[in-house]
Amino acid sequence: MKTPNRILPLIEDGVIDEVLQQLMSGKEATVYVVRCGREIRCAKVYKEAAKRSFKQAVQYKEGRKGGNSRRQRAIDKGSKYGRKQQEAEWHNTEVNALYQLERAGVRVPEPFGCFDGVLLMELVTTEDGDVAPRLNDVVLTREQALEDHATVMSYVVKMLCLGMVHGDLSEFNVLVDDYGPVIIDLPQAVNAAGNNHARPMLERDINNITAYYGQSAPELLVGHYADEIWALYEAGELHPDTQLTGDYSQELVAADTDSILLEIEAALQDESDRLARIRDANEG
Repeated sequence: MKTPNRILPLIEDGVIDEVLQQLMSGKEATVYVVRCGREIRCAKVYKEAAKRSFKQAVQYKEGRKGGNSRRQRAIDKGSKYGRKQQEAEWHNTEVNALYQLERAGVRVPEPFGCFDGVLLMELVTTEDGDVAPRLNDVVLTREQALEDHATVMSYVVKMLCLGMVHGDLSEFNVLVDDYGPVIIDLPQAVNAAGNNHARPMLERDINNITAYYGQSAPELLVGHYADEIWALYEAGELHPDTQLTGDYSQELVAADTDSILLEIEAALQDESDRLARIRDANEG
């Protein structure tokens, strides 16, 4: 096939040897199957901001840092340099997220680097060598749905423990190979602590994915996974190996409140003891 213009520099530099086919085209990028030496990989070519159909991008950028004051000022002003930096930030968000999640035990495509708006990464395949299908193209048994839902929820937990929310998780952004779900498409990942929209985004992610798996395992639909995860996160009790139940009650919130009050009381007592020691030292 004809080589896309954005990939030509990578071929000239010897990073990619050949473009084999277009794999898919989405709202923010087009993905190609490419050959790199003896390896078959995929190249994700990001669309320019004006051509992306991704809505409400400003909500996803909230909480991201520009790196330095000049760069951030340029981004805020919307200058040509600022727009270029903002595009690089959009691309780097996914690259950095992939590296972090891979280290944390979340199954994602292995990244091999981003080159001027082209992300080179692992092509996820089945054992037969076919491209792994998206979750929405997979027929699941009840048992598979329960198992894979639990796996994806564990990935959501690990992500949040890293301070990250996917922001666009659904059956269209999960691949399924012979070993289970693989999370993809992370350029819109948000900072959980620095983004005011993090909680509703997390709720939407979890509700979307649970609704899909719930078609094959209806018992999942009565779970309150988003509330449970966020309550544990806010209480500082969410850990990468947290086992979810889907249960959520105000008792958990009450317990968290009691814990916070105890911490405040302890801090006040510590301050009182510190002041008492200062008085004793002055009087001595």
